[in-house]
Amino acid sequence: MRKYLYLILTLSIISCTTKPELSDRSGIYSGLFEKGNFADSIVIELEQDSIQWKAYFTSLEQNANRIPFRELEVKEDSINFKLQSDFYTYSFKNKWANNNSELQGSLTVDTMKIPYTFYKVRGKIQSPTSEEVSFETNDLKLNGTIYHPSIDTKKAMIIVTSSGNSDRSASRAEAQLFAKRGTTTFIYDKRGTGISEGNWSQASIEELVSDDINAIKWFSQKTNIPISHIGIKGSSQGASKIPYILNELKELKYGIAVSCPGSTLLESDLNYWKNRNKEKLGEDIEAATNLERMVFETIAGEISKETLQKEIVANKSQEWFDTVWVPNLDEIEIDKKLKYTPLPYFEKIKQPVLIVQGSLDEIIPTDSYEIISEALEKAQNKKYEIIVLKGASHSMYDVGQSDFPYWSKLHPQYLTTLENWVQNLSDSN
Repeated sequence: MRKYLYLILTLSIISCTTKPELSDRSGIYSGLFEKGNFADSIVIELEQDSIQWKAYFTSLEQNANRIPFRELEVKEDSINFKLQSDFYTYSFKNKWANNNSELQGSLTVDTMKIPYTFYKVRGKIQSPTSEEVSFETNDLKLNGTIYHPSIDTKKAMIIVTSSGNSDRSASRAEAQLFAKRGTTTFIYDKRGTGISEGNWSQASIEELVSDDINAIKWFSQKTNIPISHIGIKGSSQGASKIPYILNELKELKYGIAVSCPGSTLLESDLNYWKNRNKEKLGEDIEAATNLERMVFETIAGEISKETLQKEIVANKSQEWFDTVWVPNLDEIEIDKKLKYTPLPYFEKIKQPVLIVQGSLDEIIPTDSYEIISEALEKAQNKKYEIIVLKGASHSMYDVGQSDFPYWSKLHPQYLTTLENWVQNLSDSN
């Protein structure tokens, strides 16, 4: 009888220890999502407090960092959630398996359903320490995040924001990547974006660059990292500010300009409009482009609204007219940033500069990197490098044929290009 009692007690203990507990189900699950020639390393973080579950999506190759899932549903051994983009809904259906060590599920988007298995990460993923900060510039309070590496190498990078209402979120994944590699990295919401004060649309390039310079000086003082150990990086309009900032702070160590226009911002915007409409317009592309140019010139303050209005009336009967973007003239706000070009500043800088352009960039003029190279030659800059990534878009995403066209991925050589260049620069000094 005692033997049977002992056996029953033992089985009960085994049963209790192997029965999944809710507390065991939270954690970090990681794995490879694959469909044909598409593969992406995914991290899903599951958190549970006394009230509810929370789940987050991370993919470095998609430049996605802890994107919150929505519509979470937990029932018995299942957990389901969704992601929403501008075009698609991504439905994840999952089950905990193997004593909560695996998350087995499928992703459904459009007409596709792809199975996957993600594995629980033992311990914690080594992540850089983040610090939320704020600083004053031009009577405004701007907010940002500093990512500290585990080992202080006294190397730092500051990533400046791009055009429109872009804030620091667009650079968060890259900032964490460089921090993991030992570089203290600072990102911040420019004026009027995120939770920073001010108005970006009414600011001039000079005012935005002034904010960037103040951010660099403040960061240097706070971290005790000399400006001579700090590099700066920007993309698109942010890239166009890089040579300007390097000229103002000549002690900066280097600059990285990604998808930088070799023209005015106006020409870059016009080039994007032209590329998006050239197939539709055919032989009418030149006439339509001329009118669209006048629209941008009006916004830039180069021609009057009355002059534009006359051209609109003269061309309203043309078949191509509806293709041209014409805002409400009464609501146009002058934006002199459109007249800004980085070329005069490239012609002066001496610091090391990396220029990265995608071969399939539809926004900036195709020959931008060649024009920038000529400007750097005028500066007699011996420390620059130009890299054109075949198949990369303006945002550095891979535009090649994909068996899973519902997710955009960063070009496979993009991040390694930046990493290797910065590392080689450090090794040579």
